[in-house]
Amino acid sequence: MVVYAGQGDPRRSIELLWRAGAAQEKRPGPRPGLSVDAIVDAAIAVADEAGTAALSMRAVGDRLGRTAMALYTYVPGKNELVDLMYDRAMAELPTSCDTADGWRAAVMRWAQDMWEFYGRHPWVLQVSQARPVLGPHEFAVIESLAAVLVPTGLPGRELRGIVGAINYFVRGAAQTLAEARAARSATGEADEEWWYARSAVLMEVEPELATRFPMLHLLENDREPPAADPELPYLENDAVENFRRGLAVLLDGVEAAVAKL
Repeated sequence: MVVYAGQGDPRRSIELLWRAGAAQEKRPGPRPGLSVDAIVDAAIAVADEAGTAALSMRAVGDRLGRTAMALYTYVPGKNELVDLMYDRAMAELPTSCDTADGWRAAVMRWAQDMWEFYGRHPWVLQVSQARPVLGPHEFAVIESLAAVLVPTGLPGRELRGIVGAINYFVRGAAQTLAEARAARSATGEADEEWWYARSAVLMEVEPELATRFPMLHLLENDREPPAADPELPYLENDAVENFRRGLAVLLDGVEAAVAKL
């Protein structure tokens, strides 16, 4: 399920994201029973538990002990709510990276923070990046990565591609892992069971598979067992290892570009 951000009223959404009306919320008088922040926090909790498919104004209202109609005073609708959720969730991430050990170590820390963030909030991966939310925390996440890489001296156009490549790589790797976890929950079948059952049939139907696809056969037979984590199934360990190795190769390329300066 793909959710596209920015489908609500542009002015209302951006004002809420940047809290342009925050001063009005502090006006004298009885304290309101709800707030934008309380609604967004409840919506994030709903999405963390059941994904964006379960998200509705009614579900959020139920969590707060209110009717859906009571929420519309604070948030115009679900479209604006998704924008607010996405940006507020990103507030968990650091806004700066320690560069004491060099830019490469800082980028690896940034990537690890993002990887763990997506693991806590897999629903964020359902919000398409084709149209950004344009909220302050979304900006801050990319700003923190750019702040590490700009001092390398690489030209702006090249840095833009590098920042994008790192961001897309981490998100894509996290999405594969999130989908693997969701598949187990949705089907009731472990990844290992799924692969073993189909591999046996595939080899029976096409016994010359290795000859037909020799390069893929080489890749599979030259792989090393991933670093064991007793808390994770084998294929999740494999995904973590692929993330680490892929990131290292990507940063090797950045390092080579910096060395040419």
